[in-house]
Amino acid sequence: QVQLVESGGGLVQAGGSLRLSCAASGRTFSSYAMGWFRQAPGKEREFVGTINWTGGITYYADSVKGRFTISRDNAKNTVYLQMNSLKPEDTAVYYCAAKGGAYVSTVSNQYAYWGQGTQVTVSS
Repeated sequence: QVQLVESGGGLVQAGGSLRLSCAASGRTFSSYAMGWFRQAPGKEREFVGTINWTGGITYYADSVKGRFTISRDNAKNTVYLQMNSLKPEDTAVYYCAAKGGAYVSTVSNQYAYWGQGTQVTVSS
């Protein structure tokens, strides 16, 4: 069982930056691949990025590639999402999720554990 708590969301102007954190409980955090997803009002949840258990493999949605960076600190049971050059279309609730197994995934239903989400609002 893994419990996830996101933090770091807020209101930022276009072009600004935010860093989201996702703190995980449980001693097996390092065995999980982690993902970030987001959901804007009236839209389906979409994949943002993912990182494998070692942190050596990352994969991003085309819409955020080059602007967002995922990292993890297994000693702190925490995964991060650094978001730069933010755009109004990045406005959404951001969720972190944990997936068992060695492989990363862009598919939300492959992630067993989810946080409660944190709101990111980018003003123009």
